Amino acid sequence: MTDVNEYETVLTDIVAVARNNAERTDREARFPVEAMAALRASGLMGMFVPREYGGLGSDLHLYVHIASQLAAACTSTAAIWTMHAFQVDGLSRFAGERLRETVLPAIADGKIYLASVTTEAGKGADILRADAPLTLRGEEACFERVAPVVTGGRHAEAFLITLRAAPEAQSHEVSLVYAERGQLRISEHGNWDPLGMRGTESVGLTISGSVPPDQVVGQPGRFEDMASESMIPLAHLGWSACWLGAARGAFSELLRWLRAPARRGGPDIHSDLVRERLARIRVDLDLVSAYLTRLCDELTAARSAGRPWSDTRTRLRVNTLKLAASELTFKVADSLVQLAGMNGGYSRLAPIKFERYFRDLRSARLNHSNDRMWPATGALVLLDPKVTLL
Repeated sequence: MTDVNEYETVLTDIVAVARNNAERTDREARFPVEAMAALRASGLMGMFVPREYGGLGSDLHLYVHIASQLAAACTSTAAIWTMHAFQVDGLSRFAGERLRETVLPAIADGKIYLASVTTEAGKGADILRADAPLTLRGEEACFERVAPVVTGGRHAEAFLITLRAAPEAQSHEVSLVYAERGQLRISEHGNWDPLGMRGTESVGLTISGSVPPDQVVGQPGRFEDMASESMIPLAHLGWSACWLGAARGAFSELLRWLRAPARRGGPDIHSDLVRERLARIRVDLDLVSAYLTRLCDELTAARSAGRPWSDTRTRLRVNTLKLAASELTFKVADSLVQLAGMNGGYSRLAPIKFERYFRDLRSARLNHSNDRMWPATGALVLLDPKVTLL
């Protein structure tokens, strides 16, 4: 396991940059260019790039630690970095040798920010289906893809794009294509003005182009295999770490404010009701943290032993983490606003920007919607009658 302390100094500097620009990033719904520049220069963009290509290797505990620390300062920055990181893991594990040798060192060096193109009109965020086809024409793989949401799409040097494997393929026969900006024609559409997570600048893009066939990542039509063994579990680990980091950061700010000797107004910390609410917030955070840490342990052990991440029990636990983290961290954000009160927590002019944390964390249940994930998880529950708990 990587020593997390090895990266604390550089991470502290990046967190400071993210925090100093978080308010402007949110207000203007702009990409966090300053924090991303610091991340590019730090080597942390090489999370999940194998060490032989100049990266940090594969350490899930370091991954969730970085995501959590970034999110306490700017949740958008953390989410952008997290999405890049788990795309890189899929590329590292499933790309062909030439593509790995060409691309991975550049990612580790901070020269490539990798964006994900998985959304599509009519299917939303269902990454395991695709409508737009990939067409082979001679020595080129050609495509045209319309995506309503591409996080950081304006700023990415390269993209991982899901496409129907062929014009005659079924929608669940999905291929993953790596394409660099210079190989593409890109136009923007729609506007980006959401309630929260505003800095992700997730504009809509129409992308067309052609690439050599060896830029198809993994086995054609079998994107589901790499998604289940890499991208989906890492997405839910990373996003859960972001939500936990944001909620923990907000709670830490509240406690410092409550303990400040010069504080005027606000809740009475000697009140039993206030102390009960503080305790309940802490319990929710500890529960998410414990499950996240334990699942990292289990997935690390499975990967080290060559065991798949796609078995029923692992999928159930990954879903459980996402559901618990998304709901409990927003519950924490709501409790913080309630506890701090109208002037201390709800106002944009309050000393602590709880309202930004509140807006950002409200997106957690919408990101790969819990309304779809609850029944899907219930179906997995039926396949585990022994109730094998983590």
